[in-house]
Amino acid sequence: MEYALQLDHVSKHFGTFTAVDDLTLRVPKGCIYGFLGQNGAGKTTTIRMVMSIFHPDQGTLSVLGHPDAQQVKDRLGYLPEEKGLYKKMKTAEIVAYFGKLKGMDASTANLRARELLTRYGLGDWLDKKCEALSRGMGQKVQVLGTIIHEPELVILDEPFSGLDPVNRDTMRDIILDMKRQGRTVIFSTHGMEQAEQLCDYVMMIHKAKLQFAGTLASVKQGKDLGIRLDYDGDGRVLKDLPGAERVNDNGKNAEIFLRRGQDPQQALRWLVERVTVRRFDYREPSLHEIFVRTVQEADARLAGAAGGAR
Repeated sequence: MEYALQLDHVSKHFGTFTAVDDLTLRVPKGCIYGFLGQNGAGKTTTIRMVMSIFHPDQGTLSVLGHPDAQQVKDRLGYLPEEKGLYKKMKTAEIVAYFGKLKGMDASTANLRARELLTRYGLGDWLDKKCEALSRGMGQKVQVLGTIIHEPELVILDEPFSGLDPVNRDTMRDIILDMKRQGRTVIFSTHGMEQAEQLCDYVMMIHKAKLQFAGTLASVKQGKDLGIRLDYDGDGRVLKDLPGAERVNDNGKNAEIFLRRGQDPQQALRWLVERVTVRRFDYREPSLHEIFVRTVQEADARLAGAAGGAR
């Protein structure tokens, strides 16, 4: 298997604080890979090391076969977490400008910028200044500036943050289009819905340490099955379900985990007498559940280690 990105035992420290601790990871070419973790977990530091903004204190990395991203900078596209546009520049002008910075000639960059903006719903804004754009439109413009030069590897730091549903769908379409074109896309997120819908592979980092990495199927393999429930009615009754070990209730849908040996069909019969069941699935846990459970287990191990060290 060919890899777009490889990290081997990479660590990064800031004084006495460890931001990334002994991270080893492989990102196959042509996939969508999700970097998961809470705010401050180490996702952005990892991305900045990949982009050679920071350099690791220990370990090695390879980006498109090179140890330094600067050696392949024109083959990369990077959208940082701190996003911004030159407000007085016109929309098509600034997307073309990003292309020129990546080595495109002016004519090609100008044409490509207008094509991209039109394709992704900003055709009416080509010649308007960036200061007139909404936050979602501005973020979309920045992503198009990131990919205008058709990079092989695209890294997006929290690309879905703050987007409304329409612009989230557009961001999804941009990412899927890049995969169809054979590009590799890495995006960081703490939103599990987008990761579960889009990613071929995911990794989770928590308090600087890698917790898991692999395909979605492998991450879910061996986990307890749970009930996925869509319902109408008073969700307060769900906590009284006989045999329920844990209930994640979102108001109109819930994820319910039964104790070992409990019959999900009995749970269904109990539920239909108390709420209107619109969907009932007994299946692998959601990525959200795996994320929350992993955080809890990791924190419990850290607390136990700290207690044992006293």
